[in-house]
Amino acid sequence: MLMVCRALSVRRHSLWFALVFLAAWNGTAGAPTAFSQPKSAATPVDGEWPAYAGDLKATKYSPLDQINPSNVGRLQIAWRQSAIPAAARGSLTDVTVPSSYQHTPLMVDGRLFVQTALGNLAALNPTNGEVIWAESVPERGGGAARGVAYWRDGDDTRIVLLQGEHLVEVNALNGERIAAFGVDGRVNLTTSYDQRVEGFRWSGPPIVVRDVIIVAGVPRPATDYLNENQRAVKEAPAGDIRGFSVRTGEHLWTFHVVPKRGERGHETWLNDSADYSGNSGAWSWMSADEELGYAYVPLEDATGDFYGGLRQGDNLYANSLVCLDAATGRLVWHYQAIHHGLWDYDLPAPPLLADVTIDGRVRKLAVQLSKQAFVYVLDRVTGEPIWPIEEQPAPKGDTPGERYSPTQPVPTRPPALDQQGMTVDDLIDFTPALREEAVRILSAYKYGPIYTPASPTQPVVVMPGTVGGSNWNGGAVDPETGVLYVPTIRLPVIAEFVPSKNPDSNLPYVRKASDLATNLLMPNGLPIVKPPYGSLVAVDLTKGEILWRTPNGNGPIDHPALAGLDVGPLGTLGRPSPLATKTLLFLGEGMGLGAARIPEGGGGKTFRAYDKATGEVLWAMDLPGGTSGAPMTYLADGKQYVVVAVGWQGMPAELIALALPE
Repeated sequence: MLMVCRALSVRRHSLWFALVFLAAWNGTAGAPTAFSQPKSAATPVDGEWPAYAGDLKATKYSPLDQINPSNVGRLQIAWRQSAIPAAARGSLTDVTVPSSYQHTPLMVDGRLFVQTALGNLAALNPTNGEVIWAESVPERGGGAARGVAYWRDGDDTRIVLLQGEHLVEVNALNGERIAAFGVDGRVNLTTSYDQRVEGFRWSGPPIVVRDVIIVAGVPRPATDYLNENQRAVKEAPAGDIRGFSVRTGEHLWTFHVVPKRGERGHETWLNDSADYSGNSGAWSWMSADEELGYAYVPLEDATGDFYGGLRQGDNLYANSLVCLDAATGRLVWHYQAIHHGLWDYDLPAPPLLADVTIDGRVRKLAVQLSKQAFVYVLDRVTGEPIWPIEEQPAPKGDTPGERYSPTQPVPTRPPALDQQGMTVDDLIDFTPALREEAVRILSAYKYGPIYTPASPTQPVVVMPGTVGGSNWNGGAVDPETGVLYVPTIRLPVIAEFVPSKNPDSNLPYVRKASDLATNLLMPNGLPIVKPPYGSLVAVDLTKGEILWRTPNGNGPIDHPALAGLDVGPLGTLGRPSPLATKTLLFLGEGMGLGAARIPEGGGGKTFRAYDKATGEVLWAMDLPGGTSGAPMTYLADGKQYVVVAVGWQGMPAELIALALPE
């Protein structure tokens, strides 16, 4: 499978590393026993970045401090590499590089491992971005997931990735497929799955916990169940979670996200609706505690994001965080953040895992972010809330046949990170004219507190919108201080029920098709609500309190309707991911067009370093595009690099590496 093989020219900052890699490259011996580390490389070693979020705990944190407040102003671009490197294209001569590339590399064993936008794996020199080797382009590519996984046992080092309908393992040293894994290095994930499924949509990477690969994704039916860009029928495949042997590819277990008859939770689907309902899987990514042997999986809505009249009941395990035993797939505990979801409020990112001292006691936390702008802080061993989460009354709608949960869980700490629900007081008020127009526009809609459901009689304002609050970009946590950093956005959307136009539909109501991309904006494109539209929020997890919040970027500060007004930074609508180091917090503004449901004018090209204690911007730099992937950092040849994927409308996406000058 090897296409490109160049002499390894990576200088190392210690003789020990140099000897290890010289031996490996010459093929004389694998890495010595002294190089061994936890099999899944769950913890960064010697400045590495061995998992999608830096570690399996999803912290997006690195203890590196070479780049710090005293020198961050000197950062410059060290190298650039295409999302489809020329040396990774094989025989393809006509390749279009997409503008959106949400991938984050790994850095282990002295190499960067990336899944190109074609779907194949490449190893890059971390000091200059050049291709060391690349595997062949897959027959059915499917593009890149947001990350890949790494596993090691002594001198056996493997990269685990998802390609189309396959789970693939590649030798990290030379790019060859692991012959003993599945059939010729890959496992067909449609085998023994729902027969309606011909493939999957992969957003998050697989994870490896104690020699078990855990896979989650969105099933892609062979029959088109989609109409008007949403489910038009009550039946759908479920997004089950599965475990496979990292050594052989053997299928070890399946966790049914919609419980089968006889399984715990089946009783929460009334009128036998579990027999045909689906979705409820994890389109996002996962975290894990390797010491406990537990995986934490954030699950989405059940079939019919906004209409649930044919799946009455609380609908476990939809909209739940499930903790699974990685070895067996056994449910350890679950927490359902929304009963009978009707708002497309999927849990969009895995919980961040941190050990934090609270009231004099070290607690093992699972910190679950949400589109609702809530933060659910749970004990990751037991699933019990650290601070009370109260069942509070929820609004009831008027859709015939719908069942509305009388209450929804509301955390008492921390406070909500952004606006929830809609009132007239939330409307834009830069000028009397803008305010008057905003009031007139809002009067055409039904609006109210959070969890106001869609209606067939009047379009409804959903706030937070379906992008969040928080989304897949998640947050970062400093395990040394117990401070959580979360980017949020403020963007209401519209939901209105109409009869389906699909003649095969068996749902009485579907969300109006045009609403799926309808954000509630002013006619001139300004958001209808008060700023900030994009924020960075710091939360003290030792107390459950917000430390500070600051707008992330200027936002539409140059809009003609605001000419002559001193409005200050308004915050940028985008999906940027944070990176925390020992000394700084890095955050971009996200992509503009091409990011789902982000309106025109959203995103921005500025990448910033913030003071972790105050939120003050210490450095800013315009990149060639907006940050489309989550940034990462590592040490190579004694130098710290920060690498992030960027893209923009009309721009071929690429990886950008930043470092201090020599």
